[in-house]
Amino acid sequence: MRKGAPTWKLALAVLSVLLTALIWIKGLEESFSRPSVTPQLSLNQREMSFLAEPALPSALRPFLVGENPEDSLRESLNEIPLEEISDRNKLVLAALEPLRERRRALLGEVFPEDSLLEVKQVLLASKSELKSSLLELDGSGTKKNDPLLYQISCLAIGGGYEQCVDFEISRNRAFRLSLSQFVPLLSVLVGSGLLIRQLWMIFRKKAVPWPPLSPLPLSLVDMLLLVAGGFVVLGEVISPTLIAPITEGFTKGLASPVNESLKVFVGYISMTIPPLLILRYQIVGLGKIEKPIGGWLQWRFFPLDRAFFKAIKGWLMVMPLVLLTGWLMNLFVGDQGGSNPLLELVLRSRNPLALTLLVLITVVLAPLFEELVFRGALLPVLANSYGSLLGVVVSGLVFALAHLSVGEFPPLFVLGVGLGLMRLSSGRLFPCVLMHSIWNGFTFTSLILLGG
Repeated sequence: MRKGAPTWKLALAVLSVLLTALIWIKGLEESFSRPSVTPQLSLNQREMSFLAEPALPSALRPFLVGENPEDSLRESLNEIPLEEISDRNKLVLAALEPLRERRRALLGEVFPEDSLLEVKQVLLASKSELKSSLLELDGSGTKKNDPLLYQISCLAIGGGYEQCVDFEISRNRAFRLSLSQFVPLLSVLVGSGLLIRQLWMIFRKKAVPWPPLSPLPLSLVDMLLLVAGGFVVLGEVISPTLIAPITEGFTKGLASPVNESLKVFVGYISMTIPPLLILRYQIVGLGKIEKPIGGWLQWRFFPLDRAFFKAIKGWLMVMPLVLLTGWLMNLFVGDQGGSNPLLELVLRSRNPLALTLLVLITVVLAPLFEELVFRGALLPVLANSYGSLLGVVVSGLVFALAHLSVGEFPPLFVLGVGLGLMRLSSGRLFPCVLMHSIWNGFTFTSLILLGG
């Protein structure tokens, strides 16, 4: 490791740390005011349960949709303050209301857009107007555009089950709901078994020893310049500020959500440029120092099959721990909000181009870039100087803080520790990238399954 950093470099590192502290404190404070996607995900799941129920075998209904999905959906909507609930959801809540007086009171609060106006009028119709109301509802386009609102409204005005339920949609929602429930459950069960087995092997002293670590010969000052100066100050603040007017100009004519997705895509790429340039400068500055086998960053892509196997195994083992941490966080502290805005963008986006851009960010660019910085450069330098345990913990801590979310901090810290252990146990960086990509891909797929 190189020692005796020049005074200018030390001063720049100190300034970067101070600025990073201010940026992170402000970002963490602002995360309290950012909405969480958890309530929306919960509501989407209740809506999907209502639509899926007719297509589910009776033996599976209690496990997938509960005893009464209609009551669960009504409870979820009633938990939202009336002034915050959308007109569409007010219509859904009114249709679920068995008392006509209460239904009329709720509908009096609704000022729907033109596409929903006919539904409101249908729900206000009297029983004697059943036939004409059903014809009006069928002709409103609601059945195609909003199957849930159609089914609930049709049943609310006295329509028959066969007439109101679209069984093709019901089967589709049942399939999506089953995937969203069973895949995580199976992953947690398998991961818990692998985790217990690994702990037992460690206890019996039969675990496979870790390969020797080959860190970059850089100093802590170099890492402060890379992470604090490059990643945070230049990457998270200055680059987005400079690129924003440019992206605003060439995305102005694009419709939502392509507009927002392209801004995020360009913004993320611009964020990666400063730290990558700094890291390249630092590596070039090593001069003729002999590289270890596998290069300075220890990518070591091959053999691919072993990399994929270790990544999947690592993902399965870390999943129960991350989910348990998130559950305990909500149990004792509650939902602190502050979800990554990208999650909400994925949740409400159905445009193929927008989703493609978001997939590239979450499943390709983010794992490559973040693993390069946190597990490729930072962790080995810390582990070489202060020990493997401290290196894993500190790199995981910085990884979690960099996401600027109080609510997501504990699960992200556990994930960061898991990725750090993957780096040390595998002796290379590529399995970490794959494991990170699998985690993000799983989250992305879950959002798509529970989307609108």
